[in-house]
Amino acid sequence: MISVAVVQSSPSFGETKRNVAQCLAMMCQVKADLYILPELFSSGYNFIDTNEVRQLAESFPGGYTHQRVSEFSSQEQCFVIYGFPELAGEAVYNSAAMVGCDGSSGLYRKVHLFDREKLFFTPGDLGFHVFDTTLGKIGIMVCFDWYFPESARTLALKGAQIIAHPSNLVLPNCPDCMPTRCLENRVFAATANRVGTEDRGGHSLRFIGKSQIVSPRGEILYRAAPDQADIFVVELEPSLADNKDLNAHNHLLKDRRPEMYM
Repeated sequence: MISVAVVQSSPSFGETKRNVAQCLAMMCQVKADLYILPELFSSGYNFIDTNEVRQLAESFPGGYTHQRVSEFSSQEQCFVIYGFPELAGEAVYNSAAMVGCDGSSGLYRKVHLFDREKLFFTPGDLGFHVFDTTLGKIGIMVCFDWYFPESARTLALKGAQIIAHPSNLVLPNCPDCMPTRCLENRVFAATANRVGTEDRGGHSLRFIGKSQIVSPRGEILYRAAPDQADIFVVELEPSLADNKDLNAHNHLLKDRRPEMYM
């Protein structure tokens, strides 16, 4: 069994140090093996222009957020997955990083950009990767990636037991649809969303909260409120996601017929 903590934060746009400190303070309140933070948790989401994005973007490894999260990971002997704007050469990606107390690290760049994200970010180029950690096999997708069944299915085919899902959700559908993603792939999924509003440059966004953890059988193990910061911990057994047998005759992945899907 491992303990997974999901942080539902309420960041202030552009205040990286404040946002990081706020989340780390919440994380210090509970003990977990794995902490999952929202998409772009350190920067805020509702950018006005590309210059603003570049000013708030950080390198990985080595950026301020990475340094602070790494310190926490080492001190608390845990893993952390968090979303941040990544500066890589001339490109800026909507990324999520994994930091482990054993010195391991991983990086995912959001494949499916949502709405005005296309004005500011470069589409992810690393694909969907599963990180084989001491806690289990962990895949990452970010927010709008959930809308594409191929995202979770690709991670399942690559052996993911847990899908970490940093998010800044504004559409209402995801919390009710993620149980289907888990059921059709027999994986755990932990969605870390944010709350609050950002009204900037004539664009107003309200984030829906409802962070949650879902079991491989589509059961909602915990769901947060839609309008307040929260942190919660769920105990889960990653190996339960390895059983893809639906009955004596059907195997979720072996019964696939890719030749018929084109």
